[in-house]
Amino acid sequence: MKEPITGVQLYTLRDFTQTEPELDATLARLSAWGVHDVQFSAIGAQITPQQQKALLEKHNMRVCITHQSYERLCNALPEVIEAHKIIGCDSIGLGWTPEECRTSLAVARDYVKKLGKIAETLHENGLRFSYHNHDFEFTPLSGGNETLMDLFLNETDPQTFSFIPDVAWIQVAGLDPAQFLRKLSGRVKVVHFKDYVPKADGRPQFVSLGRGVVNLSACFDACRALEFPYVMYEQDDGWTNGDPFEAAEESLAFLETLHQK
Repeated sequence: MKEPITGVQLYTLRDFTQTEPELDATLARLSAWGVHDVQFSAIGAQITPQQQKALLEKHNMRVCITHQSYERLCNALPEVIEAHKIIGCDSIGLGWTPEECRTSLAVARDYVKKLGKIAETLHENGLRFSYHNHDFEFTPLSGGNETLMDLFLNETDPQTFSFIPDVAWIQVAGLDPAQFLRKLSGRVKVVHFKDYVPKADGRPQFVSLGRGVVNLSACFDACRALEFPYVMYEQDDGWTNGDPFEAAEESLAFLETLHQK
């Protein structure tokens, strides 16, 4: 079994990555904590790939994957490909399916075909496409019994179409995340570790890793057994004392306990 590399999904720290000086300071802080692998997501659009590369080299950082919008993948794919080659990142993630792309089974099937073509283009350019789930991908689509996740699993090419499984959202959808990870064997580079406690309405209130209801120890064991290369901590909101850096420090400490068990 191979130990996953752990790091931080920078969406967690998005309020501190909007300018070049902010990204510089954030990477410096993470590097001081011993973090050298991150995911780029929601960083300032005005920070050029060349500037990103310089900061990554300055702080001895590597980007294992990014998140891009569907619109950008459809309309600016050559630019996206070039930017990833500049920063030395071989994986591109899609973090959200627009609502208009999942109104029915027929609409969703067309959307999945389009994603498959994008994934093929990325593969031809030496890059890897991955899809990041929430919980709606596990809900049957109008006009049939299949879910968006069913279409992703069964109607895409495993050689070109991969996943960024989010263990918290998988559990919110009513599945056992550690068990579901095994369905994705061979199709995952990066797993998102996220934790939550259910609110009164059943929706998730995100918390630092190890403070919620997700069995992250079992998920980490599954990542080890499946030899998934990366585990990235991600927290949308609900940070300790409203401070994402405090929550990140707590969560990284928890991940270290998983490495040691």
